[in-house]
Amino acid sequence: MKKSLLSIFLAFSLGAFAKDYPISSPDGRIQVTVSVGNEIKWSSTISGQPVFAGNQISLDLGTEVLGNQPKVITAKTTHVSQKVTTVVPVKSRMIDDTYTQLNLKFKQDYSVTFRVFNNGVAYRFETTKKGKVTVKNEQVDLNFAGDFSVLFPEEETLYSHYERTYLDEKISSLDAGRFCSLPTLVKADKNVKIGITEADLFDYPCLFLEATGKATFKSKYSPVILKSEPRGDRDIHVTQEADYIAVTDGTRTYPWRVFMMSENDAQLVENQMVFLLSRESKIEDTSWIKPGLVAWDWWNANNIYGVDFKSGINTQTYKYYIDFASKYGIPYIILDEGWSKSTTNVMEPNPDINMEELVAYGKSKNVDLILWSLWGPIDKDMDKILDQFVKWGVKGLKVDFMAQANQYMVNFYERTAKACADRHLLVDYHGAFKPAGLRRAYPNVINYEGVKGLENCKWSALITPEHDVTLCFTRMLAGPMDYTPGAMHNANKIDYSSSFLNPMSMGTRCHQMALYVVFDAPLQMLADNPSNYYREPECTEFISKMKTTWDETKVIDAKVADYIVTARRSNQDWYIGAITDFDARSIDIDLSFLGEGEYEMEIMQDGINADKAAVDYKKIVKKVNRLTKITIPMAAGGGWAAICKKI
Repeated sequence: MKKSLLSIFLAFSLGAFAKDYPISSPDGRIQVTVSVGNEIKWSSTISGQPVFAGNQISLDLGTEVLGNQPKVITAKTTHVSQKVTTVVPVKSRMIDDTYTQLNLKFKQDYSVTFRVFNNGVAYRFETTKKGKVTVKNEQVDLNFAGDFSVLFPEEETLYSHYERTYLDEKISSLDAGRFCSLPTLVKADKNVKIGITEADLFDYPCLFLEATGKATFKSKYSPVILKSEPRGDRDIHVTQEADYIAVTDGTRTYPWRVFMMSENDAQLVENQMVFLLSRESKIEDTSWIKPGLVAWDWWNANNIYGVDFKSGINTQTYKYYIDFASKYGIPYIILDEGWSKSTTNVMEPNPDINMEELVAYGKSKNVDLILWSLWGPIDKDMDKILDQFVKWGVKGLKVDFMAQANQYMVNFYERTAKACADRHLLVDYHGAFKPAGLRRAYPNVINYEGVKGLENCKWSALITPEHDVTLCFTRMLAGPMDYTPGAMHNANKIDYSSSFLNPMSMGTRCHQMALYVVFDAPLQMLADNPSNYYREPECTEFISKMKTTWDETKVIDAKVADYIVTARRSNQDWYIGAITDFDARSIDIDLSFLGEGEYEMEIMQDGINADKAAVDYKKIVKKVNRLTKITIPMAAGGGWAAICKKI
């Protein structure tokens, strides 16, 4: 009895007398306390407002659990302030990388590192073990300091394309077992927002969050697949899963668990922690990586008209796309599903496509081709297929329908990125999980889908203006997204209908044009068909002037899921985009972000009748400078876009 009482006392004492390791952001607003007792836990506040309380972390290697009865060997705090130059500047060419770091080194050959920025917190494990290790689980407990609400991209299965809408729920109201993919956004008290995602993901599965029925989440992962059977050309049926999530090198760093924190919705959208926390570029010569606009065939079903040939997936139709792209200075077109002999044979075009002729015609018009493929053929015969793409002279690969987030698939993304980089090919991942740092290591990874985008208008009414606004504060926190804007057939909510062959968008014409500024996308689609764009030359010319990478980004005003106003600089010129949900609104801004001197501002704004006819817009051209104040009027589901050219 005495021994039992002593054991209980010692266990309580170790927990009660855990040693705290405090760390704060460079500006002091974000405070983190790492407590090491029987376990490793961490808590945080922002501006004195509690956010997390006692989040337990551990790494289960089967033979041992790192974080169980931990023993600290050393604790080291460092301060870093530097500038990072980006190869593909999605939000800005230069990024401030200032943070405070705490590294705790433990017995059992592992360490945990916390980094605290002025706009968030991140941590990760690192192990220094010989040979391979088998990871059974990584514990990422999130215990919130209140019963906050969450924008929850609920998943039904771990085999997902990450194309979700966002449920706005109290965390405690979510039944235990329900889970979501990342990123997600937690809305705390006093306007505090926490964007949750991960960075520097490699050789490891993606993180999901599982509800517990309380104001907490726990981690969930895709296990390693041991056996599976094909279902059709793009799906699999898993027949056996392992009881572990990864077999990986014993000496390595693990993914950063990223928590973006802001009391200002606009500043949240400017966050670039995922990029900063990821591996530096593995490509020495990046001069060949050329972001830009791209004309796309699939959304509009090649439904061109006013031509003297039968439209479809054939050489004449794609020459029409090339002519359109050339006329408007668009550097790429995509040949989506159907260009190849079959979806499983992408070594040969279908009989109606002459690939050599198309590539040569495109080059004569300064337009390059990007080819679509299912991931399965690429996985099985990557070198042979990519060598054929290079032989044809195409410039990129759009790889699709992965719908997995396990270790094998994460490694497939990296293998593909490297193999394409070796051949100077761009990569656009569709049917994909969210960005998690690979685009910094391989800047030729020019875009990701992993978003419920405009394609859903072909079969549903889920792509609403409110959904578009919400994406800025959720999915886009992880990185660029291939939403594919540009619809020229626009409808208000009351007269919207889905159509596979003649799709339309919900919201106004100016809402669509503003998406080219508001959304991050280094490879940005023009989703509609050239015939429709030719009918709308004023709008098409405006879109064709849009950049896809930016020297500087400022979010002028924003409110989660309601509206956003974004300004972007390219050289001396500024581009401004604003979108709203189903509430009409006017927003007053000043142009103090402009440089010195005068600018010519070309404005596209909702027309006076846009509430009844969503296609209605008005073009205005006027002179402005940094002292100018303007009003941005938006109809319900509306938008506003402007280009400010330095005079």
